[in-house]
Parts: sequence; C-alpha cells; structure tokens
Amino acid sequence: MGFSLSPMEKAKSAAAFYDMDGTLVSTNLVHSFLFFARNEPSIPRSVLKSAAGVAKIPAFVAVDAVSRFKFNEMLFAGYAGTFRDRLLEFSEEHFEQVLKPNIFPGTYELVENARRKGLRQVIISGSLDFMVTPLARHLGIDDIITNQLVFEDDVATGELVKPIVAGAHKARIIQQYAEAHDIDLLASYGFSDSISDYSMLSVVGRPAAVNPDRKLRRSAEELRWPILDLR
Repeated sequence: MGFSLSPMEKAKSAAAFYDMDGTLVSTNLVHSFLFFARNEPSIPRSVLKSAAGVAKIPAFVAVDAVSRFKFNEMLFAGYAGTFRDRLLEFSEEHFEQVLKPNIFPGTYELVENARRKGLRQVIISGSLDFMVTPLARHLGIDDIITNQLVFEDDVATGELVKPIVAGAHKARIIQQYAEAHDIDLLASYGFSDSISDYSMLSVVGRPAAVNPDRKLRRSAEELRWPILDLR
C-alpha cells in the first residue's frame, strides 16, 4: 500500500483509531439503516423512502455537514419503536450482507500491521454499536466507540445516548478515551476518509487520510500526512 507503521517498541501506550464508514468499509450508515428498515415493518415508509433517495447520492457527499447531521438524526429517529432483540437479531445478518462484502481489501493489511506493532485498535464511528460490533470482532479490533440508541423497556426511543459520536466531537472523545486507558496520543495513529474527521486526525501524532474525500486529500497533502488507498 506504500505505507507502513513507524517502527516502535510493542507497548500498550499507543493506539490506532479508525473511522469505519468509507475508511474500513465502502458503506455508510444510510445503507445500514436501509437494511434494517427493509426488514422491520415498524419503520415508517416515509423514512425508508427518504433514506433510499439519499443512498443514491454517490458516497453521500452531496449533503453538507449540517444537513447530514440532521438527516442522521432523522435516521436514528426511524429506529423508534424497534425492540432491542430485533436489532441484535439483524446485526449479524447485516454484517454478512452489508458490511463484510464491502470491507476494503487493504483493510486487513492495515489492521494486521497495527496488530504486529502491538497497538491497541479502536473503531470510533457514528454508526450504532450493534452494527459495528460484528465487524470489530471479524477484524480483531480491541474496542469500539460508537453511538448507542436510548432504550426504554428494551424498546428504542429513537434518541441517542450522549455524548453523540460525530464530527469534531470525536476528537474530544478520543482524548477522554486516551486519558482513561493511559494512551499516548502523540504515539498513536488515526485513520479516516472524511474532512469531517479532521479534528480527530489532528489529535494523534500519526494521522493518515484513507480513501480521502477531496478536501481531506488537499489537507493531507498540505500537512504531508500519508494518503492510503485501501480499495
């Protein structure tokens, strides 16, 4: 891939933080929502129709950051009324049908390189926990930081547990995680495809742009960050 992790002693004090959608896999949370919505009668048809329309936009890049955040809120609200066990039931099938076929070929090498260096590996994603868990297990990832739905009596309310994992908030979440797990961020790596994760990449000492969008590629070139293509 034209990129290797810098030599360092095997230690618990460094980590690799990965965005998921567009970085490790080619899908995004709209594709994930569509999978669940098409298999769950309780999802409003109007929400399904809107999500299907957005999924047709290449790489979901035609929606600006503010609109995307609002749309994401609408997607999560679409889970309201769904039973927890129903979502868990679908999670493995979702992995097999949606995520696994769309793991970028270079993802396995990237993760294995980090494993050989003894890095603690963490997926930090705006996707929901039950969607990310099977992928993390498949790749041998140590930990995940994700959004979680609020449940009342095991029924989703459509709201998210705070703090919400998204955009610039990821940077602060990583800092808190590093403090809690005694991780040296200057010795750590960050991987993402989107300019929305610029703050996340900036808090680690070894950031890399992965399958980057146009804005992130430009920033990576200016800052001389490694640019990886895992496709």
